[in-house]
Amino acid sequence: MVDFTPVLIGGDIGIYALARQFYEAFAKTSICLTGGAIGAISKSAYCEVRPLKSGRAKDVIAALKEVEASVPAGKLVIMANTDGHARLISKSRAELGERWVIPFPDVDVIDKVSDKVAFAGICDELGIDTPETEVVDFSGAAADSFTVPPTKLRFPVVAKTAVGADYDEVSFVGKKKIYFVDSQAELDDLWKKLASAGYRSTFVVQELIPGDNTQMRSITAYVDSHGEVTLLGSARVLLEDHLPTMIGNPVAMITEQFPKLWEDAKKFLKHTGYRGFANFDVKIDPRDGRSLFFEINPRIGRNSYYMAAGGLNALEPMVYDLVEGKQLKPRTLKNEVLYSLVPFPLLLHYVSDKKVRARLWRLLWERKIVDPTLSKAEPSLSRSLLLHGQRLNQYRKFAKYYPKATDTSY
Repeated sequence: MVDFTPVLIGGDIGIYALARQFYEAFAKTSICLTGGAIGAISKSAYCEVRPLKSGRAKDVIAALKEVEASVPAGKLVIMANTDGHARLISKSRAELGERWVIPFPDVDVIDKVSDKVAFAGICDELGIDTPETEVVDFSGAAADSFTVPPTKLRFPVVAKTAVGADYDEVSFVGKKKIYFVDSQAELDDLWKKLASAGYRSTFVVQELIPGDNTQMRSITAYVDSHGEVTLLGSARVLLEDHLPTMIGNPVAMITEQFPKLWEDAKKFLKHTGYRGFANFDVKIDPRDGRSLFFEINPRIGRNSYYMAAGGLNALEPMVYDLVEGKQLKPRTLKNEVLYSLVPFPLLLHYVSDKKVRARLWRLLWERKIVDPTLSKAEPSLSRSLLLHGQRLNQYRKFAKYYPKATDTSY
């Protein structure tokens, strides 16, 4: 096999999941560039942590150049798990050079598909359902005359950025990843905060689709350099994080096949000329059973280890494709497993569906439960104690931000 070194940007659970997958599939230790790694990474046998001054483009590129100089031979496989870093890496292909393996789409494709407004337009063209959406343009928000007309959607509604990379550039008190809004006054207050913070991109307002977190689906795909979808897997979300800056990120899922969703995802990827990893968020509308595609993340996704938990290492097709130059036959995720970052009793507290609860108990009995942070290959006792404390802290966090299960999970 061609020699290579994984280089990962970031310090969260998603980066740890990638490092673990590289180690399990190829026995490779990953270089992790981060300004502040979580304990699961800083004390991990899978990671060699190196400092990253900041997430700004010049500092990231400088850090990557330093890594290249320190690794004398072989390819450098770079991965990251934020929209901003995905776009930066893709945009910097020529500057980084031929040693770097970049499993992201071209930057023009990223810009096209990661904009939620453009995404909805493509889905409409392909006959893929999306939520009813209004667009708010903040490009003229600096003017004194700037106003946003009242929404025509029925409250409650959901408000979120149309372009994640642009939203990452602003900060203000009360900033959240997603906003659940109950009134026009509350929505107007959000518009004022965004305008004052200097946000000049677009925001979307969408109908709130009924149903709790168990109505959500996650799809992971890899499109190889020939344009073929060689990896597909999916999971039924059970519970999402409710920390304001993390809301919407799954913390528990059951792997499950959804062939119709897979076909829609493949249709979208082929139509857009996509290459590399993709992660789709979908919600099933309990009123009519429609599958509503919310967005595509132009990267593998924070919870990519659910694929490995189900027996399909998502990084293998990419490495064989871009490092070895070999095209693998398409692989799909088949095994059922519970992927969870939270304690089992806490998860049960938020899952009310009797059939889903029965599945959870069965998977517990069959010992088919995987926490991506827990590994027998990790020898550090201090790391194990730290992770135990973090799992217990999940009780406090959910008690504060989501104390009781609701029909909409907000």
